[in-house]
Amino acid sequence: MTSALDGKPVPSATRQEFYRRLREKNAAPLWEVLANLVTPQPKPRCVPALWKYEDMRALLMESGGLITAQEAERRVLILENPGIPGMSQITQSLYAGLQLVLPGESAPTHRHTASALRFILESDAGFTAVDGEKTTMRPGDFIVTPSWTYHDHGNPGAGPAIRPVIWMDVLDLPIINMLDASFSDHHPQGTQPLTRPDGDAQARYGANLFPVDYEPSRNTTPVFSYPYARSREALDRVQRGGPLHPCHGFKMRYVNPATGGSPMPAIGTFLQLLPKGFAGSAHRSTDSTIFCVVEGSGRTRIGDTTFPWTQHDIFIAPSWMPVSHSSDSEAVLFSASDRPLQQMLGFWREEAPTS
Repeated sequence: MTSALDGKPVPSATRQEFYRRLREKNAAPLWEVLANLVTPQPKPRCVPALWKYEDMRALLMESGGLITAQEAERRVLILENPGIPGMSQITQSLYAGLQLVLPGESAPTHRHTASALRFILESDAGFTAVDGEKTTMRPGDFIVTPSWTYHDHGNPGAGPAIRPVIWMDVLDLPIINMLDASFSDHHPQGTQPLTRPDGDAQARYGANLFPVDYEPSRNTTPVFSYPYARSREALDRVQRGGPLHPCHGFKMRYVNPATGGSPMPAIGTFLQLLPKGFAGSAHRSTDSTIFCVVEGSGRTRIGDTTFPWTQHDIFIAPSWMPVSHSSDSEAVLFSASDRPLQQMLGFWREEAPTS
């Protein structure tokens, strides 16, 4: 066999003819692709990327003048990873986008197989309704839409005093579509009726108390709204008690109060506080992670790339790339990844300094 320009041997004419006959039978030789299938370390196709909120917000508002919420069904700008263009994905397993609901608008009621989270960036009186219960959305709130639950969104009121509602969506759509398990439909009444009072889920499941006869009907959290005011207070208390983690600062994970596990089966969510002047050590893990800046400013080094960030910027760290954060002011980062799915399957891995 002779050598190709890339140094790999060129199969002999006999082998090439054999491979041709394999293709005719819808077969292929494993030895030709084994190195790409079984890699010594992760080789993510997605790359580090940053979306500046100032830029994306301007484009999102422009879209508000081009298409109505009813016409679009969901007026969203997809955050598309430049390493996998055209795939409508921010990582190999997750979809993300920025959604806009203008004053006086509502988004129709529908449901789908994919689980979704909403991380609220701007809202005065915006709401989402999930499975017959409505909740007001405030900046920093983390809201869950479980798989196959009816949901809609709205921004009541009008006039210059009412701000647009903007949030980051993250869905496990790529996983669902990889498995060919996607279903969706619309509510038969157009808009779902509200069958429970506001705050009902928090009262029943959000205070370390459960109804005595509670039996989980799904593997998603029964509390679908995690208000930022409570989460921020928890971070403050943890910071006062210490200790400071050398990589993460003060990092907490959101939990399903019924199980102690992740609020959603395939998507893990986290909130971390970086004190002013924090300079974190490098850390890497197999879950590609989406970060959204809740407060403050700083920088994150991902592999050989450093991104400066400020409030509401969004960036992504691919699998197994070293990540280190530093902060100019006290900062809070929200993050989401497919860690629970990897942990359930038994192959999630992380690597951090041992000292």
